[in-house]
Amino acid sequence: MKKNIFELSTEQLKDIALALENRVENGLGKENQEVQCIPTFINPKATNVEGQAVVLDLGGTNYRVASVDFVDGKAAIRPENGFKKDLSIMKTPGFTEDQLLEEQADLIKEIKREQEAAIGYCFSYPAESLVDGDARLLRWTKGVDIPSMVGKPLGKPLVDYLNREISPKFTGVKVINDTVASLFAGLTRSDYDAYIGLIVGTGTNMATFIRADKVTKLDKSIPVEGLLPINLESGNFRPPHLTNIDCIVDALSDNKGAQRFEKAVSGMYLGEILKAVFPYHEFEKKFDAQKLTTIMGYPDIHKEKHVQVARWIYERSARLVAASLAGLTLVLVSHDASIKRIRLVAEGSLFWSEDRKGVHYKDIVAQTLRTLLDGFGHKDVVVDIDKMENANLIGSAIAALS
Repeated sequence: MKKNIFELSTEQLKDIALALENRVENGLGKENQEVQCIPTFINPKATNVEGQAVVLDLGGTNYRVASVDFVDGKAAIRPENGFKKDLSIMKTPGFTEDQLLEEQADLIKEIKREQEAAIGYCFSYPAESLVDGDARLLRWTKGVDIPSMVGKPLGKPLVDYLNREISPKFTGVKVINDTVASLFAGLTRSDYDAYIGLIVGTGTNMATFIRADKVTKLDKSIPVEGLLPINLESGNFRPPHLTNIDCIVDALSDNKGAQRFEKAVSGMYLGEILKAVFPYHEFEKKFDAQKLTTIMGYPDIHKEKHVQVARWIYERSARLVAASLAGLTLVLVSHDASIKRIRLVAEGSLFWSEDRKGVHYKDIVAQTLRTLLDGFGHKDVVVDIDKMENANLIGSAIAALS
């Protein structure tokens, strides 16, 4: 392939940013839009967070549990990165809700407590936030299927089960999406005008705070005011300027027509894009972003054309992420012109990956985002990109203690 079909001009990236801005506004105004904009009914404390919470992080089938103590606004995590457990058993046909509760409880029992505590539950499957801070499971993904749990709250059955099995008791639970957890973790710095949580790893998504009066789809009977955490579910965004190769990847996927932005950006799909460019070449069956960056980083042992196209795909992914961030920034500043400093807490192995022979992913995002914001006339708006260790655990604890 001599021509870089994955190259995007600044004008095309601006088109994508404006399209994302439009889809977000649609999602704030109506249900079941391309970008869903799911509200989370938790008002997190930005300052004076105090107390102990037990936090659970179910990211796919990787599960971990920790105790988080906030003293003078600083989080101490015990053990340092949490107790970890592989819950691939969830994918077993016939696996039940009771079995899942038992598996989760086994690790929670490892947490040594002398007093009652609240639970913060970072749950990385599609769920609808409830007004009481719990969440209702919408559907299972990632090969898991426990039908009896779909459409029901996630947190209350877990707390009820734990309180029958474990002492001291748990006082309640708040269930949040992993992107919202990253968003909440950003609040550990209070000197910003706005916050964004971003995931770019196996999948991709964004979350931010939106003024409640701008979320016009909300039922008027729901008493909310101020800033409302919004899980965009932005992986389902359908950006303009995708290629025929992207259409092939979509057609071969098991959710055709959905998650088009994710399929152009995330680690799960970048290898599929490369394979679609070279359909008659042999690649490993499981070919993710990590293997793509290996090709880029070790060009001497890979075909030159594979290295070149891998880099094009990698760089386009980062630029698409920058365009989506620019679009979300446009939403924020249109709602509040005083916003000048935004803290972005980014999670995901792809976002923090490095190109040994070129520009690192995060740096491509930062440079492209700066160009786009300047082009939109927002030279005075600064987006600081931060990496936080255990953002999921810290954000979930903030939710539990709010």
